[in-house]
Amino acid sequence: MKRNPLIPFAFTAVIGIILIIGISFWGIHKQDEAKKAKEQAALNPDAIFKKNCASCHGEKLEGKVGPNLQKAGAKLSKADISNIIKNGKGGKMPAGVVKGEEAQIIAKWLSEKK
Repeated sequence: MKRNPLIPFAFTAVIGIILIIGISFWGIHKQDEAKKAKEQAALNPDAIFKKNCASCHGEKLEGKVGPNLQKAGAKLSKADISNIIKNGKGGKMPAGVVKGEEAQIIAKWLSEKK
């Protein structure tokens, strides 16, 4: 009885296809995890501040072109800070540098700096 020479190749092809499908699902899962981690990092007040505010207020809130914000919460309420972020102040602070949910996160974060 003669064996069919295509059987080992067909078996290898089936295993390969199963591996490709499995790795694809694993990659989709990892992509979703990375997207969620990126979204969480985007809502981190330190990251928002560094991305939008640090160039004027300094990496450590010490002030550069803009004022020192290390004790902003001692002088201003969350609503006051939110208003300044939204509308700007005194020609140096432009309006709308940070918007939406990020603005609220920064306002809350700065109001806690006392």
